Amino acid sequence: MASVKETSEWAPKDIDLSRPAVARMYDYLLGGAHNFAVDRAAADQAIAALPFLRAVAHANRHFLRRVVQFFAAEGVDQFLDLGSGIPTVGNVHEVAQATNAGARTVYVDVDPVAVAHARAVLCDDPTSEAILADLRHPRGVFEDPAVRRLIDWKRPVAVLMVAVLHFVPDEDDPYGVVAAYREQMAPGSYLALSHASRDDQPEDMDEAVDQAVRAYDDTGTGLVFRTTGQLAELLDGFVSVEPGIVPVPHWRPEPPGESANEGPWRHGLAAVGHVTARMPRGETRGASPRTRNTGLWPPNSRLSRQAEPPVGRPTGVPAGHLQPTLRSDTSASRDHHDH
Repeated sequence: MASVKETSEWAPKDIDLSRPAVARMYDYLLGGAHNFAVDRAAADQAIAALPFLRAVAHANRHFLRRVVQFFAAEGVDQFLDLGSGIPTVGNVHEVAQATNAGARTVYVDVDPVAVAHARAVLCDDPTSEAILADLRHPRGVFEDPAVRRLIDWKRPVAVLMVAVLHFVPDEDDPYGVVAAYREQMAPGSYLALSHASRDDQPEDMDEAVDQAVRAYDDTGTGLVFRTTGQLAELLDGFVSVEPGIVPVPHWRPEPPGESANEGPWRHGLAAVGHVTARMPRGETRGASPRTRNTGLWPPNSRLSRQAEPPVGRPTGVPAGHLQPTLRSDTSASRDHHDH
């Protein structure tokens, strides 16, 4: 049970503390303070099975920073961060505004704690806002007043789906969800995504990975692994930006040439897609997605752990999620991201 002090200071009064939430578990993995005992218990269960999970969370945050810097350098000044999680320092709007002070950002999350805290952080920034919405319902996101005010879909926009689509099961049609955003995006726009995968996972890790996955069962979302080929299909209609679909730390590491080489499979996969023209769904540029068939490609099966050939490395493409509040020794009682 959360303490009165903990819930009254920064958490909405009607949150459900009987089950963990993905955003708050992620905040805990990153060392954040905006989580509750139920979240820490679930995350600790996953960490007990896979002690490197904190490094995985940080690798995704570093990837988020790198892609936002890349998009800003390419002239993009509008950012839609889906599944953004709980913010404080080094967030998307801060990274983008370091390049362009007028950059606009909308954070989207289904977790009321994440949104409430983001709104508190953004209260003095007229070019950034957080909304409570479900990325699986794109029309609701597009029609939100904050999105309508800050995002001009006739101009290039960066859509961020960092460490979030693995919480969208196949029955919710993640392929159709991504396509709906793509069809809204003007030429010159970008999509960034990272995703849990068992490609190249050693077989002796089966039990540990399965145990970590079970830690997410009570969140109401679960965790779905997808293959390189399935990520290529998620990028249907985008031109793949170099270096293509790669382990998260390998996407344009800084400095170039330095990345995590020990067990890169554990970090999941990352990719960036570029919209060069409005294309009907089903037409693909710069990628070779396999035909989706969950009977052939069960997302959490052993088949999904077998690495597939590199996908989506065209030429002529331009080269070149929120950090949490660190828990202090005097933080509130230790009792609930996505980005």
